[in-house]
Amino acid sequence: MERVLGIDLGTTNTCVAIVEDGVPTVIPNRGGYKTTPSMVAITEAGKRLVGHIAKRQAITNAENTVYAAKRLIGRKWTSPQVKNAVSTASYKIVEGPHGDVRIALRDKTYSVPEISAMILQEVKIFAEDYLNEPVTKAVVTVPAYFNDNQRQATKDAGQIAGLDVIRIINEPTAAALAYGFGKNIDKVIAVFDLGGGTFDISILEISSGGVFKVIATAGDTFLGGEDFDGRIIDWLVEGFREQHGVDLRQDRMALQRLKDAAEKAKCELSGVTETEINLPFIISSGRNDALHLQRQLTRQTLNSLCDDLIERCVEICRQTLEDARLDKDEIEEVILVGGMTRMPAVQDSVTKFFGRDACKGVHPDEVVGLGAAVQGAALVDESREMILLDVTPHALGIMTFGSKFEELIPKNTTVPTSRSKIFTTSRDNQTAVKILVMQGDSEKATENELLGEFILTGLRRAPKGQVEIEVNFEINSDGIVSVSAKDLETGQAQSIQVTASSGLTKDEVKNMMDNAKDFLVEARASDEFEGFKQEAEKFVVDIEKMFPQVEAVVASSDFGREAISKARSILEKTREAIEKRDAAAVKEQMEALSRTHRMFKGVVSRPH
Repeated sequence: MERVLGIDLGTTNTCVAIVEDGVPTVIPNRGGYKTTPSMVAITEAGKRLVGHIAKRQAITNAENTVYAAKRLIGRKWTSPQVKNAVSTASYKIVEGPHGDVRIALRDKTYSVPEISAMILQEVKIFAEDYLNEPVTKAVVTVPAYFNDNQRQATKDAGQIAGLDVIRIINEPTAAALAYGFGKNIDKVIAVFDLGGGTFDISILEISSGGVFKVIATAGDTFLGGEDFDGRIIDWLVEGFREQHGVDLRQDRMALQRLKDAAEKAKCELSGVTETEINLPFIISSGRNDALHLQRQLTRQTLNSLCDDLIERCVEICRQTLEDARLDKDEIEEVILVGGMTRMPAVQDSVTKFFGRDACKGVHPDEVVGLGAAVQGAALVDESREMILLDVTPHALGIMTFGSKFEELIPKNTTVPTSRSKIFTTSRDNQTAVKILVMQGDSEKATENELLGEFILTGLRRAPKGQVEIEVNFEINSDGIVSVSAKDLETGQAQSIQVTASSGLTKDEVKNMMDNAKDFLVEARASDEFEGFKQEAEKFVVDIEKMFPQVEAVVASSDFGREAISKARSILEKTREAIEKRDAAAVKEQMEALSRTHRMFKGVVSRPH
């Protein structure tokens, strides 16, 4: 059966999983870690680094290291979240050609889906190494509260990375799939998902027949661990300014060191009640004196810095329960997902709100990836009895007279679905109407996301309000929206399939895919070379160590001198091949190296 990767493309970390012999399993990366930092860097030599290796050099290469790209994916340049990121990020965020967001690294500008694709390509490579076979299909998770443009941008990232994303599913839903997998249970559960960049809450009903039904979902795509870190950074920056009159935000390297220290302190305070933040030589003053930063941070201070962020999560939970028309005591299990749920204050707030302790049976960093793998296996294996009924997280509708938003499909409607509504013309003798398809939760159309537009022409001339137009919305199980409009009297009709935009054109995506393929060939060749190089270097070192002994034994005969000369020539050729990074030439020398190594060992181990 075809393998499908389950990928949790997170703000902070990415996790990839597969179902093996009926068991969902996380695939470790090359370093043996279950998660890979969602970070990308470009070195001074133009080399691309992804994951742990990018994170390790972030401080010394702050301006060219990208983190939390997921918070920017599928967003418009004018959005307030982008403005926030521009003012706080240590890397350079610029406006793209289509009013989208781009990231400038070294002398090149990258789109956000391209950055995400680099992370996806990295996990694809190590997953293929682990499985020993190529994999092209994947199920990728997104925050439940992502809009269609953000989902499309994530799909584009998969495509650029050489993956066929067969389904995009919501992170809390994926967590519920992993939690309920293989269990014969009937329960109403709440998934509280607070990760590095986003917050989601989903209420689901799991039934023993393998049906997972989402009742309601809500969230905030700009609320997560990054904001908690930001509060610590602000606290450190303000304290330092009061003490030294210097603003650390003006120095990118200092900012990256603060970010690292803030994240470390936050994590430590989940286990201890006090920690020291010590950053020697953080910056030089105008008089060239090195200044140091040293402060004690207590768990109590951290809680007071972040209590409004936690309260925002609780408020969204309250609203979601209302939307689901459920009381707290009807929730039978609360599942915590995402690294930020390790914070004691978050756990206490969840316990207090729901009136019960959260379930400890799932791994907050791995459960979403595992759930994506479960969904992937179910999509290619028809014998698996599992039905997933998700909801649309935002209302869908059209813009009407006076820039009002007229809802056709309310949020939390189970998909697939279709709805119709009848509208009338707003002017006398109007022969055409423009249908603006919107997504969002505001009554003002301008505050919602424009998904697409089309014009219905050929309407009969009549006084305003006399021509009736039926507008029909349809969403399929992949979340693709189709909208049609027709004049009820004449039958004149027009329709559009709303393809959300990631901010990239088809040609741009194709070029990025080609570049990614070229990189993959280079990366594979580089990996192959590194493998041969390590093996060859080991032989070279061993042979060189044995040279004095071998020479002492065999140098007196012509045959011995010839063998030694041959061995020197083999070592010389191997060194040249390594220096030229010629994998084929190094491979060619392996047989001769192995033969020489065996011969030398035989000479050294013989009794003399």
